[in-house]
Amino acid sequence: MRIALYQPEIAGNVGAILRLAACFSVPVDIIMPTGFAFSDSRLKRAAMDYGAAAEVTRHANFEAFDALRRSEGRRLILMSSHASQRLPDVAFQEGDVLLMGSESAGVPVAVRDMADIRVRIPMAPGFRSLNIAVSTGIAVAEALRQTGKFPQ
Repeated sequence: MRIALYQPEIAGNVGAILRLAACFSVPVDIIMPTGFAFSDSRLKRAAMDYGAAAEVTRHANFEAFDALRRSEGRRLILMSSHASQRLPDVAFQEGDVLLMGSESAGVPVAVRDMADIRVRIPMAPGFRSLNIAVSTGIAVAEALRQTGKFPQ
């Protein structure tokens, strides 16, 4: 299981996701560019002392990330508030990559169309989306539960 962040814009969100990734031993792929410098104090503050424990790989662009993902035979699972497939209805596999779009724009149509599965987290009527770090936590927890990969 991996988390991939497509051109993230908010350092605090990435920091929170790095903390989550460290706690659950899930590697993170960051697809450049980001909307902040990696030395950003907000990133470090959100990750706290867990950030250094996260396994992070930065990719120059989506094409570089996707080439590596394909060479490893991993499915691309796009998390999107616009997807029709509900999170509880997805059967996750160990090698899946959970792709989270940028906070303001999601992912381009070409990236969306490359996803093997497009998934949404069901919410109460009238609400359109959750914070990206919260969504990542919910999706990762469900994927780890299904694959039996929660840390001991």
